Amino acid sequence: MTVRLGLLSTANINRAMLGGALRTDAAEVVAVASREAERAESFAAEHGLGRAHGSYEAMLADPEVDAIYVPLPNALHVEWTVRALEAGKHVLCEKPLTRHPADAERAFAAAARAGRVLAEGFMWRHTPQAARLRELVAERVVGDLKLVRTAFCFAAAEPDVRLQAALDGGGLMDVGCYCVSAMRLLAGEPSSVSAQQVLGGDGVDVRLAGVLRFPGDVLGVLDCGLDMAPRHELEVVGTEGSLFVADPWHSRSPRIEVRRPGGVRSIDLPFVDPYACQLEDFAAAVRGERPHPFGRADAVGQARTLAALYASAEAAA
Repeated sequence: MTVRLGLLSTANINRAMLGGALRTDAAEVVAVASREAERAESFAAEHGLGRAHGSYEAMLADPEVDAIYVPLPNALHVEWTVRALEAGKHVLCEKPLTRHPADAERAFAAAARAGRVLAEGFMWRHTPQAARLRELVAERVVGDLKLVRTAFCFAAAEPDVRLQAALDGGGLMDVGCYCVSAMRLLAGEPSSVSAQQVLGGDGVDVRLAGVLRFPGDVLGVLDCGLDMAPRHELEVVGTEGSLFVADPWHSRSPRIEVRRPGGVRSIDLPFVDPYACQLEDFAAAVRGERPHPFGRADAVGQARTLAALYASAEAAA
């Protein structure tokens, strides 16, 4: 069964999801919704979609749609995720689901009541590159894990929803959440965090740096922001060497460098569209073939860590 996916808005990120859907038979984008019928119809015509809805409510009532992709601004994620679940739809929500742990719990409780799949959309985690990185850490290729260092930043310009506090914008929510998801994927849940931020836009963190402590005294270091030159990297440091990934989040040029005292070895991996990988795992869970690899506990842990980083940064201001 191919999962029939509806796009809840005409957000720019939809183009990445459409590209991923074209590269897998697991899911097909069949519909789009907008608060303006003309905009939905224009988007549908541009991308060859057969169904266009002039309201989000109409999409949720469409019997020809199995699942909803929620790419709305962050502050609207949980509201429309819950509404879609209550309408009987499976939901793939663009990252981050929320910065509020109680809201993450509420969304997954709604999924459990409805008997539907809810997934938080960190597409990079589903790639062969991420899988191989986890294997190398588990195999202790660089010895005992000691440090995970992550970075993701770029320069945003007004007007941009990512610079609006009312929509839960900010560097940590937009790009730093990738860094947090990576540290948690490799090191578990943090026992303590500290952070510093610089505010911009209308009161969001345009730059944030944090230090996290994980089980076994593993440290995590992140920097993220919306007012710097583009950077994206991930480094895992152990007692016998390190692993370096220059393109961890987009995985356009998947490669892991194994750096040891005796030299550097590169592990090249095949390019697979991250959004296609994400859709395949989501669709498999929808069909009941296997559980989604990142479920309720993971999403709640992500929200809890984001909340703790913001609390620390606000207290330090």
